[in-house]
Amino acid sequence: MATYKKRGSKKSLIISNNSNLKESSATAEVFETLDTGASKAEDFVAKYQNIILILIGVITISVLGYLGYRSYVYEPSLNEANSELNQAQYYFNLALNESDSDSLYARALKGGDGRYGFLDIISNYSGTPAAELAEYSAGMIYIKLKDYENAINYLKKFNSKDLLLSSLALGAIGDSYFNLNDSNLSLEYYEKAFTLNTNDYSTPKYLFKAAMISSSLSMNKKALKYFKRISEDYPNSEQKKIADIQIGRIENIN
Repeated sequence: MATYKKRGSKKSLIISNNSNLKESSATAEVFETLDTGASKAEDFVAKYQNIILILIGVITISVLGYLGYRSYVYEPSLNEANSELNQAQYYFNLALNESDSDSLYARALKGGDGRYGFLDIISNYSGTPAAELAEYSAGMIYIKLKDYENAINYLKKFNSKDLLLSSLALGAIGDSYFNLNDSNLSLEYYEKAFTLNTNDYSTPKYLFKAAMISSSLSMNKKALKYFKRISEDYPNSEQKKIADIQIGRIENIN
């Protein structure tokens, strides 16, 4: 029986051996690179060890300090501020329902019986939600007391994520400027009030006030625009009926 040699078998073995050698060589290079990198990292750590430890210490102290501040300073202060706010708000609510309310408004503003009023809360708990609400309430009290300059001062400081409350604050600033006979600034703040937040309560209210002032300033085009928006967008509002009358009046002028 004839025996045949497989052609190319030695060549394939040689190629395979060469391939293994290349792979071994590449693997060795990888490990050598890793060893070199690790060596450099170790040298870096050894060289800057003190600085690294200081940085770790600073970060640790900062985190622990923040957690300690939150637990032992900020949160107790927050609870205390809320307690004081509740008492001041209690006097404010009483004043709203009393005919002789000036003394109650004074207590709400300045405190009494060893408790803080809104002004104390603003001074002693700055940056807390309680202080922010105290600024709003103080502004509203000053409007009740007809001290419109102070009302504007505190209401402008008021800053809240509550868009309705912020809208009411802007509208109250508009009321204050109106009572100070500054129609232009009053109009500006009424427009800010109804632009900031759209709802069925404050939007038609401040649209109406803005329209009436626009009309008094002979800005009839703007007044008509605001009255029509009330009539079309807020048909169930208290202002709708008077808005329709004003629309007819202005259109007859034009």
